[in-house]
Amino acid sequence: MGLEKSFLLFSLLVLVLGWVQPSLGVESRETQTQKFQRQHMDEEGHFPSSPTYCNQMMKSRGMTSGSCKPMNTFVHEPLETVQAICSQGQVTCKNGKRNCHKSSSTLRITDCRLKGSSKYPKCDYTTTDSQKHIIIACDVVHLDATV
Repeated sequence: MGLEKSFLLFSLLVLVLGWVQPSLGVESRETQTQKFQRQHMDEEGHFPSSPTYCNQMMKSRGMTSGSCKPMNTFVHEPLETVQAICSQGQVTCKNGKRNCHKSSSTLRITDCRLKGSSKYPKCDYTTTDSQKHIIIACDVVHLDATV
């Protein structure tokens, strides 16, 4: 009887962890690259965007959990195009570091800005489409091994 009770408790624990663990948020398990893609890439997105684009995207990408992220930019270009910017013109980052690069051409982007009257949990954003150069921070080249 004790073994059956232990098995039942273990099964309940696994079930509860299965429900709780996803709610801990993908943010805690993602790499910097994955975070960048989640927060800024939407190569499949419609351009120009609908007026509700930012409200939908900010929520679905986890940027309205716990608070409203004040602003965000989505890039509507292939990831390879954005990654290639790391081999383009080097510029100083806003934080003074020298690992930023500016795109040589304009890209299709959508800027999302939190409306002044908006308060969590009702995060309401303005959606502005444009074509602009972007500046991204690129990781320092890392030598992993020699063979």
